[in-house]
Amino acid sequence: MKTTQNHVTRLPALHRTWWKAPLVASLLGLPLLAMEYSVIRAHDGMGQYGVVIYGALSLLAIAWVLPHRRSMRTYRIVAASLALGWVFLPLLIALLLAAALA
Repeated sequence: MKTTQNHVTRLPALHRTWWKAPLVASLLGLPLLAMEYSVIRAHDGMGQYGVVIYGALSLLAIAWVLPHRRSMRTYRIVAASLALGWVFLPLLIALLLAAALA
């Protein structure tokens, strides 16, 4: 909060497009995350991939619940990008293994 000359405190400026980065990450990542979750659950439990799925979900949640101030824009974009990276990580590993075995 900032204090003006007449000692009235102002709230920090809100970021008008705060929702864009979390929305793009959610639209791209949630369908793939749901597919990965269903495939992993069908093969006898989460095991070590639970960290990836729950980590990606928590990063998406963090991207949505960060304060809507302009100063948090970088943190929101970083959280959304890391969430997308974690979502695509198991798919990338599977593609690399398929390419190595071909």
